[in-house]
Amino acid sequence: MSKKLKVALAGLGSRGKDTYALTAKLFPEKIEIVAIADIDPAKVEDVAREYNIPQKACFCSAEELIAQDKLADVMFITTQDKEHVRQAIPALRKGYHLLLEKPISPDLDECREIVKVANDCDRKVVVCHVLRYTPFYTKLKEVIDSGIIGDVVSVMAIENVGYWHQAHSFVRGNWRNSNTTSPMILQKCCHDMDLLLWLTGKTCKSVSSFGSTYLFKKENAPEGATKRCMDGCKAKANCSFDAEKIYITNEKTGVAKGNTKWPVDVLTLHPTVESITEAIQSGPYGRCVYYCDNNVVDHQVVNLNMTDGATISLTMCAFTATGSRYQKIMGTKGEIVADLTEKTIKVTPFGKETEVIDISKLSMDFSGHAGGDNRMVEEFIDMIAEDGEPTNAITSVDKSVESHYCAMAAEQSRLTDGVVVDLDTLRK
Repeated sequence: MSKKLKVALAGLGSRGKDTYALTAKLFPEKIEIVAIADIDPAKVEDVAREYNIPQKACFCSAEELIAQDKLADVMFITTQDKEHVRQAIPALRKGYHLLLEKPISPDLDECREIVKVANDCDRKVVVCHVLRYTPFYTKLKEVIDSGIIGDVVSVMAIENVGYWHQAHSFVRGNWRNSNTTSPMILQKCCHDMDLLLWLTGKTCKSVSSFGSTYLFKKENAPEGATKRCMDGCKAKANCSFDAEKIYITNEKTGVAKGNTKWPVDVLTLHPTVESITEAIQSGPYGRCVYYCDNNVVDHQVVNLNMTDGATISLTMCAFTATGSRYQKIMGTKGEIVADLTEKTIKVTPFGKETEVIDISKLSMDFSGHAGGDNRMVEEFIDMIAEDGEPTNAITSVDKSVESHYCAMAAEQSRLTDGVVVDLDTLRK
């Protein structure tokens, strides 16, 4: 039997507190949280109480935690994007294996540096590209690798962000401004870049991209709009992005409809109608989407030219009714249409009948990124406990950097009117 691992958790935001911490309850025989850190004392107190963490193992920052003598076998780093590497490198040198929230960093030099330090320290770093671990994409990879559609020649992929998710995370929220966080194509779509490279087994040669902030800017504010949604806004009734609709009355996301998880748990530690109302009256999530300090794009297209001549296109767009992903994979012997929302993979060899694979029959757990969150943590923990090497399915940092090169090349191209960027210039 593998040994039980001790975990130090740095960062108690939505991913750290509400996703990865919960795995200690799912796999109590495998992991135990023994130390925590966050800049919000209320979150530290809450998590300490829930997981029986002693006061001496509670810290006010990731840096304070890392400065201690090594307290655990592994560390989960789930802080903000620009903090990841400056926290990860000293943690590696302290001897921790790392589960590192994506993206690694918006800085290319930092991406290269963490790979070097992880190798020098002989420590394992797994980046949280959780979609690789889902039953859906695990099966899709198996189908592609079977050769049933021959060689993959072209892929058409779309990331439907969802109108309210864009407003929540990328207009009002933590990832709204690339000057303080990451470009959207990196923050949101390094998942997609990683998936597309892994699924096809190909390497990207060059990238071009276009995109902009089309809607969410002050010149597009409707007549009568106020700076805050609950300050007598005359456009409120017809505004899909109204904070009260998203966080209180929406059937799926609203606290008045029984939802106390994401996204409302980002606004307040213990969501109620009263606490959410107060949060949107005074906090950042109650601002009008047309009067925020956002600068990330709300739509972008990316073209990837692969080293073997294959091509991939990715569209990321905020203006969709739901958040979902879809891929059409075209090969020399057939095609695959994969719809994550519908949980179906349709395989059509040329000249033959279509086979529909119903992914809903392959698993009982589709919670947390379509079932990827818990499976990723378990695979990471098992690898460390058994002193194993990363498999092809595990998102080790040396593999993850390729998705970051693609995303950052796309942003570089977008900012230069679609100029083609050779990835070797970034790899070096």
